[in-house]
Amino acid sequence: MRDLTPLINRLKKNDRHLGKWARREGIQCYRVYDRDLPEFPVAIDRYAARLHIAEYDTGWQQDEDTHEVWVEGVKAAASEALGVAFETIAFKTRRRQKGLAQYEKTGEDGAFFVVEEAGLKFRVNLDSYLDTGLFLDHRPTRARIRQEAAGKRFLNLFAYTGSFSVYAAAGGARETVTVDLSNTYLQWAGLNMELNGFTDPAAHRRDRADVFQWLDDTIRDGEHFDLIVMDPPTFSNSKKMIDVLDIQRDHGWLIDSAMMVLAPGGTLYFSTNLRGFRLDADLANKYRLEDISAVSVPEDFRNRKIHQCFRLQARA
Repeated sequence: MRDLTPLINRLKKNDRHLGKWARREGIQCYRVYDRDLPEFPVAIDRYAARLHIAEYDTGWQQDEDTHEVWVEGVKAAASEALGVAFETIAFKTRRRQKGLAQYEKTGEDGAFFVVEEAGLKFRVNLDSYLDTGLFLDHRPTRARIRQEAAGKRFLNLFAYTGSFSVYAAAGGARETVTVDLSNTYLQWAGLNMELNGFTDPAAHRRDRADVFQWLDDTIRDGEHFDLIVMDPPTFSNSKKMIDVLDIQRDHGWLIDSAMMVLAPGGTLYFSTNLRGFRLDADLANKYRLEDISAVSVPEDFRNRKIHQCFRLQARA
């Protein structure tokens, strides 16, 4: 068993700094540790009084018993260093894979609970799904949406649990439309909206649809939005979709289509967490395009390449 002292010391150091920052910002969920030490290749996220630990696939070869002892040691170190009850810690091994990670169930029974971020409330579940219901690396972009949403029609594509829609509504959007293929996550998004007092179905619509088809239909119908967020999965072969989604291959079409439903003077935010993603160079010729990745990754993430994020507007 590896010596856990370096991990305990690093966690205590990180949490002293980040805990003060998070309290100032009104944030209950943040990354405490992100593979800081090579011998402990995990990401540790605090969700209020609980922890979510994700082990990264580094190619290590460990037999099952050795790995289990190591996992229990990491959990014990995190519990001690961060003052969190051992039994409230969720631990997951994240394999490199293609698919809708956020849509996949783990087979574990997990409890839903409510956390707060910048005065807003969100339901999360640390055990039942590979992802928790709230992507922490998009916190700065959510804040941007809140700042820009006043009086606007807001569209959230590949919406997952609708956190961007909550922020848009909180920022005074006159209407939000939340689009996702999963009924489970659309219901989750609806509950997040209700938690924050946004209950008018006429003002806050949720559409269960394949985004490809939804965009085709919306372009045909001539509907337009002032502010759009699109954060697609990197790959999906869901049977509910008309076609397979490969974000490297398909992002140009998705952005072009979203720009066709963007109102004059409107803004589109496009983000992806595909490692090695290369933006189609022709998009910069078509649109006013700004790579905001350097400021869209929050300070609690050591991995500054966790995602890429772009701001697009029509050329005058």
